Amino acid sequence: MKRRDFIQKAGVGSLAAGGTLLAPNVANAGAQFKWKMVTAWPKNFPGLGTNANLLAKLITEMSGGRIKVKVYGAKELVPAFEVFDAVSSGVAEMGHSGAYYWKGKAPATQFFSAVPFGLTAQEMNAWLYYGGGMELWRELYKPFGIIPTATGNSGVQMAGWFNREIKSIDDLKGLKMRIPGLGGEVLRRAGGTTVDMPGGELFTSLQSGALDATEWVGPYNDLAFGFHKVAKYYYYPGWHEPGSTMEALINEKAFNALPKDLQVIVLTACKAANMDMISEYTARNNQALDTLINKHKVKVLPLPDDVLKTLKQLSEEVVLELAAKDALSKKVYESVTQFRTQVTKWGSISEQAFLRARSL
Repeated sequence: MKRRDFIQKAGVGSLAAGGTLLAPNVANAGAQFKWKMVTAWPKNFPGLGTNANLLAKLITEMSGGRIKVKVYGAKELVPAFEVFDAVSSGVAEMGHSGAYYWKGKAPATQFFSAVPFGLTAQEMNAWLYYGGGMELWRELYKPFGIIPTATGNSGVQMAGWFNREIKSIDDLKGLKMRIPGLGGEVLRRAGGTTVDMPGGELFTSLQSGALDATEWVGPYNDLAFGFHKVAKYYYYPGWHEPGSTMEALINEKAFNALPKDLQVIVLTACKAANMDMISEYTARNNQALDTLINKHKVKVLPLPDDVLKTLKQLSEEVVLELAAKDALSKKVYESVTQFRTQVTKWGSISEQAFLRARSL
């Protein structure tokens, strides 16, 4: 009994959302559950789709088969942009997506995917797990009957693929680009036109001229989609998505119906998948970038500093306006902004200083 009490207090309690102690419910230990997971990604798509597969596998195996999760790619059960509604309504017990797709549901969702010139992957995880971010995220989704949590991060992305050179901010005027979330609003203010569409439609849209440019993720995913065949220029850095969090959406009623030990398994599996994705992207992006440059002769170019400075100014305006939309948006903005200020001070004398030293 003492050993069990120790494990529950020291281990399980720290893994549960908001520090809530989740002790195993022995009476329901034999119950079995079949869950559906709908995703915003093409089936088995590298990094994003495969992370959903990994999460389902982890939950199934860690539970000893007591929860069996079946993954559906975009359009297999519901379209990519209907994942949120499917989980909210109970059509599926889980979803796998990016929070910025749901800005029409609640503006503050965008803070939980990526903020232009915001937090990196490491900083984002720190804010979510230890800076109060996760509690705010769950407060935001509570009215929809959804429990959100992080299940991956792609790290700093690329600025995207362009069919014209970007030499000044004027080159963004009239540009038709797929770019979601807050980054899309920034581009609009710079004179561009944004288009929302699922990843599976991007190649043909670039090929036909329906798009002049698109961002997706980074070399690993972009190589898989073959964007180098239909776009001339590949720009960096991903100012709009410096650390893009992928979310697991969990239907609250389905989650509450689980025995307590299975609830812990679901949340722990999400944490494991979250760590796995950033590790995979860091490794795979290196390999894919080398292939794009040396095999496919892609022109990889930096955005000019004056373009980045203008985009940063516009980003600050957009984020401030988002914070003013409602009380919860303001609350989230104040939390993430305060955290960024604090973590930047430490980062400047730790990782930034080290990276400068390593490049000498």
